[in-house]
Amino acid sequence: MNRVMSLRRCAGALTLALTCTAIPSTAGAATDYAPVARNIIPSGQYGAVPPPAGADTQAKMYDGLTPKFDQVTNDDLFSLFKSEQLDPSVDGPLTPDPAPRPGVTIERDRFNVPHITGQTADDVVWGAGWVVAKDRALLLEQARYNSRVAAIDAPGLSAIGLVTRLAQFTPSTQTENEVAKQAKALTDQGAKGREVLRDIDTYISGINAYLQASGSPAKPWTRNDVFALNALKGQFFGQGGGDEARRSVLLSGLQKELGEKKGRQAFDDLRQKDDPEASHSIDGTFRYGGATKSAGPGSVTLSSFSPTPAAKVASVSRNVVPPRQSNALLVGASRSETGFPLMVAGPQIGYFYPGLTLEMNLKGPGINVRGATSAPLPGYILIGRGEDYAWSLTSAGADIIDQFAETLCDGSRTKYLYDGKCRKMETFNAGTLTLGGKNQKLQFKRTVHGPVVGYGKVGGKEVAISSKRSSYGRDVVDQLFYDDMFRGRVTSPQTFVKAALQSPQTFNSFYVDHRNIALVTTGRLPKRSTKVDPALPTKGTGQYEWNGFLAASKHPQGVNPKDATIVNWNNRSAKGFTSADDEWMQGSIARNDLLKRGVFSRPKHSLASLTGAMNAGATQDVRVMELQPTLSKLLRQGKAPSARAQKMLDTLDAWRRNGGNRLDRNGDGKIDDPGAAVMDGMWKRVADAAMKPVVGNQLARLRDIQSEFDAPPGGQFGGWHEYMDKDLRRLLGEKVQGKFHLKYCGGGDKAQCRKDLWKAIDSAGASLSKTYGSSDPTAWRANANAERIEFAPGLLTTTMAYTNRPSGIQQVISFTGHR
Repeated sequence: MNRVMSLRRCAGALTLALTCTAIPSTAGAATDYAPVARNIIPSGQYGAVPPPAGADTQAKMYDGLTPKFDQVTNDDLFSLFKSEQLDPSVDGPLTPDPAPRPGVTIERDRFNVPHITGQTADDVVWGAGWVVAKDRALLLEQARYNSRVAAIDAPGLSAIGLVTRLAQFTPSTQTENEVAKQAKALTDQGAKGREVLRDIDTYISGINAYLQASGSPAKPWTRNDVFALNALKGQFFGQGGGDEARRSVLLSGLQKELGEKKGRQAFDDLRQKDDPEASHSIDGTFRYGGATKSAGPGSVTLSSFSPTPAAKVASVSRNVVPPRQSNALLVGASRSETGFPLMVAGPQIGYFYPGLTLEMNLKGPGINVRGATSAPLPGYILIGRGEDYAWSLTSAGADIIDQFAETLCDGSRTKYLYDGKCRKMETFNAGTLTLGGKNQKLQFKRTVHGPVVGYGKVGGKEVAISSKRSSYGRDVVDQLFYDDMFRGRVTSPQTFVKAALQSPQTFNSFYVDHRNIALVTTGRLPKRSTKVDPALPTKGTGQYEWNGFLAASKHPQGVNPKDATIVNWNNRSAKGFTSADDEWMQGSIARNDLLKRGVFSRPKHSLASLTGAMNAGATQDVRVMELQPTLSKLLRQGKAPSARAQKMLDTLDAWRRNGGNRLDRNGDGKIDDPGAAVMDGMWKRVADAAMKPVVGNQLARLRDIQSEFDAPPGGQFGGWHEYMDKDLRRLLGEKVQGKFHLKYCGGGDKAQCRKDLWKAIDSAGASLSKTYGSSDPTAWRANANAERIEFAPGLLTTTMAYTNRPSGIQQVISFTGHR
């Protein structure tokens, strides 16, 4: 108890901008240089079925922060987050958890977090394997084989989708042989690669020891299980690109409707490949992914595209896996009340029970780390901290996947031209998928570029579309980064950047110590022919292949930016680093602006106020906070068609003044502010009215690529508010950098635009009046229960209020010294 109180007093000192002393660790020689280190994992540490008592403890803490909005106090950090101190006794009392290996000691704290101490590094890794098997036995068995579909890039299949649907995949010998090749990908990395492979073998022995001791009927684990799980991690979080064919069909439609030149201009506007007004996280310009001004001789435009998935499986529910919600808020010493950098950060990995992540505290020779780990990692920490530094991740979505248009030959759909020869496609017999009691054979074709994902037409001729991923067969190489963190090899932001850039997967990686904050964007980024437009499929004849990969020094990276902040919510990390072909929502306004609004609302922050900035942005509606001022300004230049329509606009403006949140603080199942009901009810009509004058009959295709809004319980990652902001500001005569080529709302006529938008609002008002039984917009209330967060696949029935913040782990941490 005295220990906890001392930490509370030190946290109070942080708030008062005083220096706290380092905290000796019970590990002996090690010292904890973080006087305040807190975290939360809403899925918790437990993994048994049915869920035991206390399984939702962290979920309730996580949910307790949501209604605080930006009014987070220092006491909240200690009641709504748990300890991430290296000293396990902080969340004591500790309970021994025996493991049958000499040299391994495991103790559990009151949150069931395991504190693993090993006499050797092998002991630590073995102990991590034992704990993962014990705490996640059900998840491991459900994921180990399903993850193979990610490792082999089976067309149209999501490995995490198969896991949550409780599917069963039985891999073929061909699949197993393909996955096994990843061992060579590691050994090719030299001594460090061999070290990781040794750790994988030791980790597997720990898993298998638990399976045997518990009498599990599961087959013993192999390297392939770990390789495959790393591919699942990459498919879920660490990839970008690979949607050129489908989007090129939109280009074809736009050109048919608007003409070749204007159609291409509209396509480029909608893509927003390098908007100068887009939010960035670090200083400097890092050029990558620029497109040619035209399609280029190495690219093609499809008039149609039909995918050929390896099996038919429904997608994952949106209230389980919201898209891209990971965020990071870091401020440097000059913007911190304590004079030391602060970090509030974490990854969004959806909401599952058993959780995809779990916490560990690991100690051994040269090892003193704590944080969230996951089954793909052989005893390493995915996101966490060491004695004097911490790190986190967000998905970067950089362009590491390209689609190639294969020219068919010999009158066959399974033969294609490459390097002047007519080649036969390989048939890949992947195995059998069992879902809902029915078996499906997984079989697909492959070319030299990768799996055939569909067929399309170019100029009336059929082509096959194949997919090439730069990290294919190399996903496990990502572990070189975490091996360095595990063994304490990182001693500075520069060594952190070097370690992170070993990963072939694409992430934004963040670092903080007692003096520095840093970011680097990772991934094996292909260098493309200058005759290829990255937005379109590449001709697969062999003339336009990749020319190596971007040098490490060219990746976005920054240490201690001039404004002493690094804020990222899956936005672009730096100027010049263009969006992947599958990511069009990087425009002039974005949800990251919500975080920046909170960060820059005060000159200096405490850990509590920085957490408040994150928490406020997590429940705000980006449309009302970022677009509404422009929309209101335009509409108020004309007369509303009805008193109700005018009141709808007034209600939206009032909602923004009140903070624009979607909270249900009184727990009546309805969003407190009527503005949410107004915005939700009118949005589709308003967005369609703004874009239809130019997009016309291609509206449905655009909607298929990017809906009008990624509505809660989704992540609000994208929507047509981004298009409308730039377009409407231009109509209002305001300064706009990187203007669109075309004018959309009202066909460029401001009066017509205003008329169209008012008409859409008025029409929505009539419908909403019927829905809510009142013509008074201030009486309308949107359904808050419809967007509550659920845990997949339904084993843990606890639900949480909508919030748009990290779930894999969220850290709140600062350091005051170093080793």
